[in-house]
Amino acid sequence: MPDDRTTSELGRAIQEVSDRATLLIREEIELAKAEMTEKVTKLLKGAVVGIVAGVFAVFALVYLVHSLSWGIFALVSDDINFVWVGYLIAGGILLLVGGLAGFLAARFFKAGVPPTPQMAIEEGRLIKETIETSRPAKPIGAGGRVEASDPARRN
Repeated sequence: MPDDRTTSELGRAIQEVSDRATLLIREEIELAKAEMTEKVTKLLKGAVVGIVAGVFAVFALVYLVHSLSWGIFALVSDDINFVWVGYLIAGGILLLVGGLAGFLAARFFKAGVPPTPQMAIEEGRLIKETIETSRPAKPIGAGGRVEASDPARRN
């Protein structure tokens, strides 16, 4: 029959493992939060700069389209009554370019992946592998792949 000292040591060991597992889980959550905050901050900065650039581009586009319309009018006719033809052609070109840009934007949004905490996911896989086997898992690169430490489980 085990004595009280052995039982006490076993209880302390179990408590220590529980405390470390709790700490590890909390640290993984903090890592995921920090990683997501960093990614969202970068996305917001890029969006703000893109919006500012877009505003300036719109103002420049107004002047360019106006000049293009008058240039088309000068090529097509000398009669001031037909100035609308230049604006009509320039408007049609803008609609074509806008439609193409909208199509490409939709494809880019569909192809984009939502920001995910890759480092936290990789750490979680490593922890799972370490808990499931007697040997710790070894990370391979930044892609999140984990090499199984048990040779029988490797592909």
